[in-house]
Amino acid sequence: MQRKRFFYLIKLQYLGYRLHGWQRQPGIKTVEGLLKKTLKFILPDRKFKILGSSRTDAMVSANLAAFELFLDEEPLSDKEEFMRLFNFNLPPDIKVLEIDEVDAKFNIIQHPKQKEYCYLFSYGEKNHPFCAPLMANFQHDLDIELMQKAAKIFQGTHYFENYCAAPTEKTIFEREVLLSEIEVNTMLTANFFPKTSYVFTIKGAGFLRYQIRLMMGSLIQVGKGDLTLQQLKESLSPNNNIITNYIAPASGLILHKIDFE
Repeated sequence: MQRKRFFYLIKLQYLGYRLHGWQRQPGIKTVEGLLKKTLKFILPDRKFKILGSSRTDAMVSANLAAFELFLDEEPLSDKEEFMRLFNFNLPPDIKVLEIDEVDAKFNIIQHPKQKEYCYLFSYGEKNHPFCAPLMANFQHDLDIELMQKAAKIFQGTHYFENYCAAPTEKTIFEREVLLSEIEVNTMLTANFFPKTSYVFTIKGAGFLRYQIRLMMGSLIQVGKGDLTLQQLKESLSPNNNIITNYIAPASGLILHKIDFE
């Protein structure tokens, strides 16, 4: 007899500063590990598994992430009560936002979606220490107007081999970036933030490992005068000699939202 399985799409937020990324790893705190630990407590003697939509790196946060819960035998009797109990037992830096039942045809990895990431940063005087979990700080002068022009170069379909860490033979380097821009930050505010800060926003169907942090690193190099706009353009072509190996700090990166089509 085939076992019955129920499927749920769960959206959540988390602050990644103390966490070692999404993927469960023995002996260290990760988002997936803490979710599983909590689910085992609130769903005792139930068989389940979870699958995340994005594997964020250590110290990367999420304003809106998602995972799929596969629950065997019986459905959730009360989704609202389940969500309340889930949040009550999760640590304070993880919060469940909503839960929706989906069918067996839904696949959180393969389902068409768009991801929007934001990278918060400031430059010049060192930030208040309270900024550290959410905002990178570069203590030298940056040409923001030139960086804004450089960010637009990433928009469109390009070859991102220079913007990928540890690729495999199966890695597809050609990716489409739907939006790439730098603006003054109004997304997140706090009284301890610097008077002016900035946000690099990038949107697409999917990104390579460290792609956005490498892109941000190249923008910083442009802002410092170490990389020209022409060199940045050349870095997006196959078989070029441009080296882009500056990986921007993880703590400025936020998975801002995921839109499932």
